[in-house]
Amino acid sequence: MATTTSAGSVTRADLADAVHREIGLSRTESAQLVEQVLDRISEALVAGSNVKISSFGSFVLRNKGLRVGRNPKTGVEVPIEPRTVLTFRPSQLLREAINK
Repeated sequence: MATTTSAGSVTRADLADAVHREIGLSRTESAQLVEQVLDRISEALVAGSNVKISSFGSFVLRNKGLRVGRNPKTGVEVPIEPRTVLTFRPSQLLREAINK
């Protein structure tokens, strides 16, 4: 399992190091493997596909329509353009592990 850095985040280097320790690939091969997985996920999302990783969760793209927002300082209404947002939905197994 990847360990966190002092900032409390898991980095690409942490993931590559975990692959190196757990599987025994060289550090270079481990880093390449992590990059390939992240690239594949990114490519699918950019292409408009959702990504589901069993026992982990789903990265879901959601389209938000045009809406009216308000500047909190001035109260002036401004249109917020339509956009696509990325959300993450953890699997039930991950939720349970987090809440233990």
